[in-house]
Amino acid sequence: MSDLPEHQRMSDEDVVAQVPTFLIAGHETTSTATTWALFALSQDTVTQRKLRGELLSVETDNPTMDELNALPYLDMVVRETLRLHAPVAETIRQATQDDIIPLNKPFIDRKGVVRDGVRVRKGQTIQIPILVMNRSKEIWGDDATEFRPERWESTPEAATSIPGVWGNMLSFLGGPRSCIGYRFSLVEMKSLLFTLVRAFEFELAVPVADVEKKSTIVQRPVLKSDPKG
Repeated sequence: MSDLPEHQRMSDEDVVAQVPTFLIAGHETTSTATTWALFALSQDTVTQRKLRGELLSVETDNPTMDELNALPYLDMVVRETLRLHAPVAETIRQATQDDIIPLNKPFIDRKGVVRDGVRVRKGQTIQIPILVMNRSKEIWGDDATEFRPERWESTPEAATSIPGVWGNMLSFLGGPRSCIGYRFSLVEMKSLLFTLVRAFEFELAVPVADVEKKSTIVQRPVLKSDPKG
């Protein structure tokens, strides 16, 4: 961190203050993402078997972080889960000054004027549509709403311009306010899937139509037949 300008460095007090966020917020989102990964795998037995085969090829029950990150199909499954089932569907940012947000494609406003940017004023809030971007067919293709880990064998060119901090998606956001613990979260999720998928075969105990998403801060699966859980 010594190469950072003084005004960009975090003080010791700031670092300590971030610890609860790092642990508690990370726990909630990672556990939810793992749940969605198992949900997706339970509906796709071919993918589940392929993943299990890769995991069983590892000779140890306690792989290192480097060993987990060296498993390509596990990485694809994690990426696809976080794309399709981003634990946080949206967030907001507040403009600190007047500015114009440039657009990739111009639009015609209500007065018939072509606009290639959106004017924002200091203090206004801006919604960041994480899940909308992650599932956009213009970016990911016609199968954008399907769980298909193999899409990560070749990342769509349109996705390379997404300003996310990881994975050509917005699940961990981007810029100086991106998720500070995303690397920890990824390894934690891979560790959980490594242990669970190696040991168990997963299938849904209820019809898939009975499962829906409930959003508070994170998106959790709930049963329509038992919404209070």
